[in-house]
Order: sequence, then C-alpha cells, then structure tokens
Amino acid sequence: MALLNRRHLLGLGIGAVAATQLPLPAFSEGEVEAHGISAFGDLKYPPNFPHFDYVNVAAPKGGMFSTVPSTRAFNQSFLTFNSLNAYVLKGDGAQGMGLTFDSLMARAGDEPDAMYGLVAKSVRISPDGLNYRFTLRKEARFHDGSPLTARDVAFSLNTLKAQGHPIITQQIREMVKAEALDDATVLVTFAPNRARDVPLFVAGLPIFSAAYYAKHPFNESTLEPPLGSGPYRVGRFEVGRYIELERVKDWWAADLPVNRGAYNFDTVRYDYYRDRDVAFEGFTGRSYLYREEFTARIWNTRYDFPAIKDGRVKRELLPDETPSGAQGWFLNTRRDKFKDSRVREAIGNAFDFEWTNSSIMYGAYKRTVSPFQNSDLMATGLPSPEELALLEPFRGKVPDEVFGQPYVPPVSDGSGQDRAMLRRASQLLQQAGCVMKDGKRLTAQGEPFRIEFLFDEPAFQAHHMPFIKNLATLGIEATARIVDPVQHRARRDDFDFDVTIERFSFSTVPGDALRSFFSSQSASTKGSNNLAGIADPVIDALTDQLIAADTRTKLVVAARALDRVIRSGRYWVPQWYAPSHRVAYWDVFGHPDKLPRYGGVGVPELWWSTAPSSSHAPAK
Repeated sequence: MALLNRRHLLGLGIGAVAATQLPLPAFSEGEVEAHGISAFGDLKYPPNFPHFDYVNVAAPKGGMFSTVPSTRAFNQSFLTFNSLNAYVLKGDGAQGMGLTFDSLMARAGDEPDAMYGLVAKSVRISPDGLNYRFTLRKEARFHDGSPLTARDVAFSLNTLKAQGHPIITQQIREMVKAEALDDATVLVTFAPNRARDVPLFVAGLPIFSAAYYAKHPFNESTLEPPLGSGPYRVGRFEVGRYIELERVKDWWAADLPVNRGAYNFDTVRYDYYRDRDVAFEGFTGRSYLYREEFTARIWNTRYDFPAIKDGRVKRELLPDETPSGAQGWFLNTRRDKFKDSRVREAIGNAFDFEWTNSSIMYGAYKRTVSPFQNSDLMATGLPSPEELALLEPFRGKVPDEVFGQPYVPPVSDGSGQDRAMLRRASQLLQQAGCVMKDGKRLTAQGEPFRIEFLFDEPAFQAHHMPFIKNLATLGIEATARIVDPVQHRARRDDFDFDVTIERFSFSTVPGDALRSFFSSQSASTKGSNNLAGIADPVIDALTDQLIAADTRTKLVVAARALDRVIRSGRYWVPQWYAPSHRVAYWDVFGHPDKLPRYGGVGVPELWWSTAPSSSHAPAK
C-alpha cells in the first residue's frame, strides 16, 4: 500500500503516536535550535542520544542480503528497472537507490514521524515555522571524497522542486526555496499555511552533488551510477534482472546516532522476476535469501519444501501495527462511463470478497473499507459533533449518507454470485441510465459498456475471473489485460486505463501527501497517485482543513470527516489487507528482538548476517 528507504524518506506507511516523548524547547524570541523535528514538536530521544533503542549496536558487518522488490516509490516498479534515476518521471527506477544518498535528517522507527540529524547536526526553526535553518556537519562527504555542503543541499531541493517526479514536486510545492547561506548553513523557506509534514518530507529527500549534475542532466533516465553519499553505492547490475549495492566501508556517517547498528550487509541485492510463481521457485532454489510473501495461496500451500522442513529456511509472522491503508481496483472517473457514483457502486457490488477470500486466499485477509484502514483516522458510526461541525457547510454538496453511517461494501453470502448484490447492482445501473439492449448493457452515453482491468502481475488473474463473470451477468463486457511492467507504468502515469490495482497507506499524522491522492490538482497531474481522478471541491476543502490541524485531536476529526466523503464517492472497489507481515528467509540472518513499530520489518537496514563468510552469496 508503500517507499524508498524508511530511514531516509518520510514514507506514507507510518503509525500512531509514541507513548514516551520529550517536548522540544519552547520558542523564545527568535529561532530555537533543535536536534530533531516532528509534526507536532514531540521527540522521544534527547540531544546526544547514543543510538535508537531498537537497533543491535553489536550487529556484525558483512554478508549479503538479497530479496525481490516489495515496496516502491515514484517511478519504481516491482518487476523491472531500466534506470538508476529513481526521482524523476522518466524510466523505471532501480530499487535501493535511496540507500546511496544521505538526507538532512533520518527517521526514527519507533516514533510516528520524528526525524533526527544526519547530514544536518541541528536545525533552527523560526517562531512562525516558515524558516528552517539547517547547520550541516563539516565531515559530510560524497563517495569521491568531495565535501557535501549547503550548496549541494540547496541545489538538490530546488532541483527536485523544479524537475523531480510529480509526486515529489507536488509534496514540496509549499517549499518556497532553499538557499546556502555559507558552506555549512542552508535556509529552507516555506509558504504560509504550509502542511505540517512538508518540512519532514524535505528533510528526508536525497542530497545530490551539484558538481556531478553540472555535467549530467538531472531529469533523464540513466544507467550511469550517480555520485552519492549514503551507506551504499551502486555495484554490479543487469538491466531488468538484478542490482547490487555495495556497502561503503569508509562511510562518513556510519557512527552517527541515527546509523549505529544499521546498514550491516556488505551487499544488498534486488532480483527481479516477471511472475510471482517463478519468483517463489527462485527463493526455494536459494537464488535470493529473503522473501516477504504477499500471496496467501503460496504461503498456505507451498512452504513445505525440504529447506523449510529441515530448518534451513525460517518462516515468521511479524506484526504490522501501521495503518494498512487502501488496496483496491481504482475506477478512472476521467472516463465518462465511470462519472456516476451509482455506476461505480454497481461495479463494486459485482465483487464477492467473501467468496474470493475463502476460495482463493485461504481466509487470510480482512476487507478494506477506508483509505485510513486500521487506524484511528478511519470513520466509524455516526459523525461526532466535531465531525458534523466540519461537514455541515457542505450539506447539499455531498451525499446525505455522509451525515450517517460511513459506507462499507456489502457482505455477500459467500456463494460467488450473490443474487441480492447483483440485483442491487442492476438497479443502480438502470437508475444511472445504463440500460440493457439485446442482452448487453449500454453506458449512459449509449455505448456498449466495456471495462478493461489493467495489471502487470499474472498472480492477480485468479481474482479477476469471478469478478468479470459477475459483471457479465450485469451485461457488462469486462476483460483482464496483463501488460509488461514498462507499459503498465506508462499507462498508469498517463491515466490510460479503465480500472487498475493500487495499494497505498498514510501515516497517522498525514499531511500534504494526501493531495497527491485526492486533490483536484493531482487529478490532472500525470504520474500522480490520484488514479481515480478525484476532483471534488469538498474533498479539497476538507483536505486543507486536515493539513492545517494544529493538534492531534483536530487532525483525527478532520480525517474522519474526509474519510466519510471519500467513501461516499465509491471511487474504488476495496480489496483486502493482512494484519501481519509474512516473511521467510534462509537461516543466515538475524534481526532485532523487537522491531520498531513504525519501521515495517526493518529490511535491509536493521538486519545482519549470521552466515560464515564462505556462504554469504546466494546460489545463481
């Protein structure tokens, strides 16, 4: 539903408020210096803390970590890559490139959104919150030994604002400018009423070498390894097949508090497969060493190979305490046939989750109903008085249901073809002007009603077939089209699809990232995450109120109000989520006893090799 590197980039899948916190010093006249930042000014760790609590500072260095991609951000794909530039729209970026760059600050995995100094040793924030003056560490270096200065930081932020991937440019549009005051000081200026998470996002962006990009165009895809400053550099790679990242043995930042106990592997490798079943066979043959399993069928039926039985491969269920967010089929409302919400609801009624979960997915999943699923931001029950106060100005502009129980998809009888749900779907289509003629459904525009489901993974084919069959009973001609990853990315970025699958999640302190998914502006921005094409002034207004909330309580109220309106629009057919991470790995790894709540499973940053040196590399 997730990102480049959880320690370097403020991702979308972060969790709830930490229990033990230290307040930042109160603002006095002028600026106040701080060692970290967070959305509401709360920090768990004091100045000069030695390391994060959850790391193993005695973890050995060495060995190889190898896996297949399981998260992506910006232009990345799960199935292939053809570029080492992961921060622009062009190309399919390689996994792991975030490991090759440092940022101003790094996230703490046991706090919802706190960040602490990496390249920046401290920050001074103006009382109005519009100026952030970062003081850099003089020892910061790029991999070629050249100093990393404020000029590089200013160049990076201004370049990403002007030429970065549309998701980046949108999230930092309220960053007015970044300027180097001297070699060690960079001033970042934000617009009035900027979202609370914009400074956090900026502090986690990669820092590029201005000198390097004086000789290389930034906004092009490329296979030349860029000059970085992070814990890894690009090693061997073969386009579309694998990429290896090599640990920088003399990394300048290795002993900083935010890095102690982390980045332990000498080599981090990502292998690419076009098919999940083939990828699984690669794991059983030890072609790579770590796998997070996303297919319930495989988890329940195929983890019985010899290496499992004799203990050479371990299986674990690691708790996922972060918001699970939204996964589903997104309906492209830019197309006339999907503009009526009754049509979209009817299509959703043709999907039998209960049958799919029990028959195809071994009952492993729960139904997703909200973009804020599994968090306290999700609307439940009747609106509270505080929610009603936000919603009342929009009465008459939103469906009446917004003022009642929030919409949840109907629960089927589990037969795979629930007659009551299909009958209701047919009624909705008729009401929307989609009549039957000669046994075929017509759109309100009088055209044959056809739907193409676009996806790039064959593993999803089984989930589409019963859905398509039910749509046929409604007179809708639906087809499933599997395309290669490059074509899928291009069509997704251009919004050239009827229906496609996506998963995303937000933190429990969401901010400007919401606009990329729900705002009217993002609906017309190629490459944005607004796949459904949501362009509703009410959603825009509620998003603005959520972003402007100055307390956690106000944020929760605004999120729940926004949730009710989004769900009333039937913009997607919700799918499912799992409450834990299913991981399997060859018995050559160790990990912290208690992984950080907001850091996922911590791979590869927090794990380490336990294998003898002669057995680090996987079989090829």
